[in-house]
Amino acid sequence: MPNKWITQHDDHIALHGEWTLRHYSALRDTLNRQQEVSEASIQLPGFDKLDTAGAALVIELVGVDKAKQVNEWASELPDAQQALLMRLAEAMASPLENDQPRASRVSEALASIGQQMSGLWSQQRQLLGFIGLVLAAFAPLVFRPSRWRITATVAHVQQSGLNAVPIVALLTFMVGAVVAFLGATVLEDFGATVYTIDLVAFSFLREFGVLLAAILLAGRTASAFTAQLGAMKSNEEIDALKTQGLDPIELLVLPRVMAMLISLPLLAFVGMLSGLVGGAMVATLSLDISLTQFMDTLQNDVSVTHFLVGMSKAPVFAFVIAVIGCLEGFKVSGSAQSVGTHTTSSVVQSIFMVILLDALAALFFMEMGW
Repeated sequence: MPNKWITQHDDHIALHGEWTLRHYSALRDTLNRQQEVSEASIQLPGFDKLDTAGAALVIELVGVDKAKQVNEWASELPDAQQALLMRLAEAMASPLENDQPRASRVSEALASIGQQMSGLWSQQRQLLGFIGLVLAAFAPLVFRPSRWRITATVAHVQQSGLNAVPIVALLTFMVGAVVAFLGATVLEDFGATVYTIDLVAFSFLREFGVLLAAILLAGRTASAFTAQLGAMKSNEEIDALKTQGLDPIELLVLPRVMAMLISLPLLAFVGMLSGLVGGAMVATLSLDISLTQFMDTLQNDVSVTHFLVGMSKAPVFAFVIAVIGCLEGFKVSGSAQSVGTHTTSSVVQSIFMVILLDALAALFFMEMGW
């Protein structure tokens, strides 16, 4: 059955014509209609044109092993076409994917730890660099009140500070009551229930008041900063500010940082008072300690130094939380999934850094004897 690609003579079939990608579909249909062909009956007198698509069909007909030796049984085929068939047959004979040796579980665990440590180091470097940008943008504005963004700062103070007062007060009140209950349970065995007052006062003035407020703002405000800036990044609003010659750090970051520097010390003070109120309520209702005795013991035994130690940590926590929240917002790549990922990351980083800094501060104050 002669056609422009296949000619049959007795027991032999000759392949000729243009075996190229252009005719690939027609060639495939022709071969599918062809009856079973023996490899030994195929002759290759030469093709008008031959590319890799056509050569692959020829190799399917004659087999990979025979195609590798095409120079022995099809010597009339042009050298270039012989070389193409032989090279393609060698490529088809080799496996597409090399089996990679599987690493041991210990190696995989060590590799995972290394990747996490490398990512943590890169993250901390980015944070330090961003802190430098914020400080560099803040320094020129100190003596230029006309460029202070008072309205934006006040709005963020309301969102991050004023609106958070109820939840901070309620949480610290309940924790103060719990600390008083636990302290009374332990101290009762030693007949020193009255020292529950000192326990509540020291813990909230030095640690719990500022720490609980900072953790709440890390989850509440840092995530809000990341989501707000991330949405602006996704909508290309930050790029629009840059094209207008405006500094996003000055316009978007500094008001949020200043608002946190104002809000967190105030919330820490509210948390200290609420914790003491919770402890006083438990002391009055369950420990037979009058409110007057509670206040007298608090005034006589607790120095103002403990209050100052606690309040000194608030600006540091506030700055770190605000900077991390803004940095993660700027790192959003543009999709909704990225906004969610970086919002979660900002909360985790903020809480981690707050607890880490609080532990370092506790060690420092202990060594200093404050």
